[in-house]
Amino acid sequence: MSVLVYTESEKGKFKKNALEVASYASAVAKMMGTTVTAVAFNSTDNELLGDYGVSKVLNVKDESLATFNAGAFAASITQAVKSTDAKVVILSSSTDTKYLAPLLAAKLSAGYAPNVVQAPESTSPFMVKRTAFSNKGFAHTQIDTDIKIIGVSNNAFGAHESKTEITIEEISATSDENKNNTKSVEIDKVVGKATIADADIVVSAGRGLKGPENWGMIEELADILGAATACSKPVSDLGWRPHGEHVGQTGKPVASNLYIAIGISGAIQHLAGVSASKTKVVINNDPEAPFFKAADYGIVGDAFEVVPQLIEKLKVFKAQNG
Repeated sequence: MSVLVYTESEKGKFKKNALEVASYASAVAKMMGTTVTAVAFNSTDNELLGDYGVSKVLNVKDESLATFNAGAFAASITQAVKSTDAKVVILSSSTDTKYLAPLLAAKLSAGYAPNVVQAPESTSPFMVKRTAFSNKGFAHTQIDTDIKIIGVSNNAFGAHESKTEITIEEISATSDENKNNTKSVEIDKVVGKATIADADIVVSAGRGLKGPENWGMIEELADILGAATACSKPVSDLGWRPHGEHVGQTGKPVASNLYIAIGISGAIQHLAGVSASKTKVVINNDPEAPFFKAADYGIVGDAFEVVPQLIEKLKVFKAQNG
């Protein structure tokens, strides 16, 4: 009876959240006195999971599943749960897994707790702490079903090495009658830059930038920091930036280690979507901007003066510190 973890990958390589959920699963397995089995799809670096406490990888080989398909993935993971007699299933909190988790819960008659931020408080009864009310509070949730599904919040638990002997088994995808009901017709991704979902640092800007022609300094700051770029909803609605960069409750949620908001007033929907970030820095020329109440650090000033100075200071710092 192992703990089962679904490890996301892209083009054969594991995403950052795969290592985080593997680490979380390892912690749960130690509490339960068992081992961790991972399910991966078309992964090529399965040995890496052994560094994070995974004892066995079931790698589903099927080129038709090169892109995410919730129904097909759920069918294969369900079969893996049954074959390993797993009682706990660990997922990330990515957009894909939030689509996948309810399907798994229905197939397995399992209780599902999303947005979990730390290892279980106890395993008998099974109790977890998770965020609630758009990250404004915490809920201590007890799961009483035989099989339990845990969705771990991004950047909440972290990736922790725990080297383990690992075996790898390649398996075929489980047939799913709904596999062809949906298909990806186009994937619009940022190429060559950090993505919002995986980035430790996100640099975001709003209408205070006055126009798309001024985004150069935002991209330069992000480049220096190794950060992803993002924007507020009005900016994407105006067509200044792609909709894929819109963050907030109605866009992509952000749980980065550092979130820098430039020229964003801080509407409640935006704050709700970024509140899980560990440290929030706000640059705005309006001292009454709502975002300052949620910020860890705030700078009242003109972004067109503050950001270039910040860029120059960071360049000097990097030059001096290699």
